[in-house]
Amino acid sequence: MCGVLAMLGVQAGAANLQISPVMIVLRAGQGATGISMQNLGESPVYGQVRVYQWEQKDGDDLLTPTQEVVASPPILQIGPKSSQIIRLVRRSQQLPSSELCYRILIDEIPPEDGAPAAGVDIRLRYSVPMFVLPADERAAPSLAWSVFKKDGNWMLRVKNSGNQRAQIGALELRNAAGGQFVIAPGLFGYVLAGREREWRLPTPADADLRGALAVKANINARPVSDSATGRLD
Repeated sequence: MCGVLAMLGVQAGAANLQISPVMIVLRAGQGATGISMQNLGESPVYGQVRVYQWEQKDGDDLLTPTQEVVASPPILQIGPKSSQIIRLVRRSQQLPSSELCYRILIDEIPPEDGAPAAGVDIRLRYSVPMFVLPADERAAPSLAWSVFKKDGNWMLRVKNSGNQRAQIGALELRNAAGGQFVIAPGLFGYVLAGREREWRLPTPADADLRGALAVKANINARPVSDSATGRLD
């Protein structure tokens, strides 16, 4: 659930559909915003828009349909060389004490007439994260890192006790012997406010991640150095 784009099955030219912005952030008192969809291709594009509350439970992402944010229109028809705005309206004006998190899923769907598309029928899904900031604009993530072994694989658990999400990128670990492990050169994932997330690390099973570890990462696009402890469960 990290990226904006996922393949569902793309028709030739589906990559001609562009979306902006790729992440939405609302201030606590801001009630509406929009997403711009631009079709650069020569054929119309059809889509469906759905809004989900985004939570994390048992170390993984959980999406639940919600009416807290309403998307209009819910069904898209974007002509060739045309664009359309998806309006997103937050129904409640209550100021949250902790950041609210949503995912806007935009799926390409077949043409209304049901005519088969020319070429390979591969449709796209766009997943756009949306965050509503808490009333306290000094909100920030507060992270605790731990590494452990599970079913023969090294795992990373990150707990966020702050009241704002942590977007993790450019993640590296270094052990006490100076061994360096590049976990992700770009975006790695999110830990939502007051939640924890687990990932299987892309490291060999025999990598030495025991004991004290140094952590380097970009958190919300800012470089951070921290520490973790690796253990064998």
